[in-house]
Amino acid sequence: MTEPRRDLGLLPKAHLHLHFTGSMRHDTLLELAARDGIVLPESLVSEWPPELSAADEKGWFRFQRLYDVARSVLRTEGDVRRLVLEAAEDDVREGGRWLEIQVDPSGYAAKFGGITAFTDLVLDCVRDASERTGLGIALVIAANRTRHPMDARTLARLAAQYADRGVVGFGLSNDERRGSTADFAPAFRIAERAGLLMVPHGGELVGAANIRACLDHLHAGRLGHGVRVVEDPALLERVVESGVALEVCPVSNVALGVYSDLTSVPLTQLLDAGATVALGADDPLLFGSRLEGQYATMRAAHDLSDDTLAELARMSFRASRAPSDVKDAGLAAIDAWATNDPATGPDDRSFGSS
Repeated sequence: MTEPRRDLGLLPKAHLHLHFTGSMRHDTLLELAARDGIVLPESLVSEWPPELSAADEKGWFRFQRLYDVARSVLRTEGDVRRLVLEAAEDDVREGGRWLEIQVDPSGYAAKFGGITAFTDLVLDCVRDASERTGLGIALVIAANRTRHPMDARTLARLAAQYADRGVVGFGLSNDERRGSTADFAPAFRIAERAGLLMVPHGGELVGAANIRACLDHLHAGRLGHGVRVVEDPALLERVVESGVALEVCPVSNVALGVYSDLTSVPLTQLLDAGATVALGADDPLLFGSRLEGQYATMRAAHDLSDDTLAELARMSFRASRAPSDVKDAGLAAIDAWATNDPATGPDDRSFGSS
């Protein structure tokens, strides 16, 4: 007889890798597109979630094009407010207690009055969503590595201005195969001096070389993805010893062709080496799986025990920029989840409201 397993939807979690437009509900995308007569590609309608690959630049371009099409449906302040609130509601429904959502304001500036005006709008939406759902939410401002490093400096200065007003980190996203990581070091120094956490993407589409560059030149405190650090044992040891957390997004790793299937995602290798891992959903709109799904797929693919899943959730809080009281409450709630009888444990979905 199979032993009962604890409900992963009740496991308290911190969510550290979620992109802004990528957090949108599929139904919301369809509704907003229909409202404004935007014709979406079938891969975002009847064939959703789309078949994706990033094995080459053509595949990444298709992924990025779909993301840009989805972003185009955000046309009003109300649309932005709805996106943030629904992202918060979805995380709370799946056990979320803390969310750090990542955005590149320059991608929305033309429609919303510039990067500063858009950042103000998002932070106002974050405050509103947090009050309405009980979810703690902070912002990571990210530069785009396919654009000029001077643009990244502009965003770093913007992030620094909001360092004590809801922005907790500075990132670097998009295709790792484009541009030179070292060229973005001056931007990261600006953000670092403001006390922000350095959270560049690295180690998904490109292996150890870019992880090393993120550590050496960008002083990464967390790595977006970072999963391919297992390819270099010495580098993995360095990551473990320095306490750099890895924001691992299993479903997107497989969808983009980094790994052939979920059993190939080297989560257990990372854990066995002592790495700090925080599971994240990346872009649920394009990959079709939210935060709870990352825990569920890794439980199934690697036969993870509830104790291991609880420790993954603990690591997500420890690696976050959540206030100490939020961390402490989250860790205590995880302990309660891990010790409750899985067949009769209390339902803790009462956290937050919407």
